[in-house]
Amino acid sequence: MKDLFGKAILDFQTNNSPEDLITETSISEADEMSVAYLFRDFKEMPKLEQKALQLAKGKVLDVGCGAGSHALYLQEKGFDVTAIDISENAIKACKLRGLKDCKVSDILDLDTDTSTTLSIPNQYDTILLLMNGTGIFGKMNTISTYLQKLKSLLNEDGQILIDSSDLIYMYDQDEEGAYEVPANGYYGELTFTIQYKGETENTFDWLYLDYNTLQNAAIANGLECQLILEGNHFDYLAKLSKI
Repeated sequence: MKDLFGKAILDFQTNNSPEDLITETSISEADEMSVAYLFRDFKEMPKLEQKALQLAKGKVLDVGCGAGSHALYLQEKGFDVTAIDISENAIKACKLRGLKDCKVSDILDLDTDTSTTLSIPNQYDTILLLMNGTGIFGKMNTISTYLQKLKSLLNEDGQILIDSSDLIYMYDQDEEGAYEVPANGYYGELTFTIQYKGETENTFDWLYLDYNTLQNAAIANGLECQLILEGNHFDYLAKLSKI
């Protein structure tokens, strides 16, 4: 993995001539994204992200933390927050920004800590998955794997705060108003390509889920699902908790 996303983040943090990221998906043309956006403060965040941070409680895990903006905000508010990302460069940037507890890890590789006295698992009261948190699921057939893992990391009265978007608006409609979505597979299953400073990252799977599909998956995995807030453009914030 070239970790171009992480390189861009680290370049921005260290003033190493950062450039815009160019992202392209299987259903959209190439689009430029300013790396500075990943370094936004609370006032610059979308309402969905602000709401998620306001709902955070107790011990927090920030999954796919990127440049660490959400975790840093919570740390400054006095929360015990752990941030993880699969990008080594992103975690280097997080450390340079002053994030105390951050590490390179895939959520599926994260273990609960049973080395403590009485073997009490190191579980979380709030797990954050923001900036299309369902993306890391990759494909429909791996949702359960991720939800079961997240559930295992959650305290009994804990919460998973996750956002996504319903991409139905990206598709054309026929004369009767029906959306012309792919016959095979789910329309929110995309492949992403990233370009940065002339390099191209291999394509990777990224999943956008409409709320009803997320809710059905949650229920199937023993989780309650509540719609917390809807954004201006088919996006939403949901809360998952143990039944």
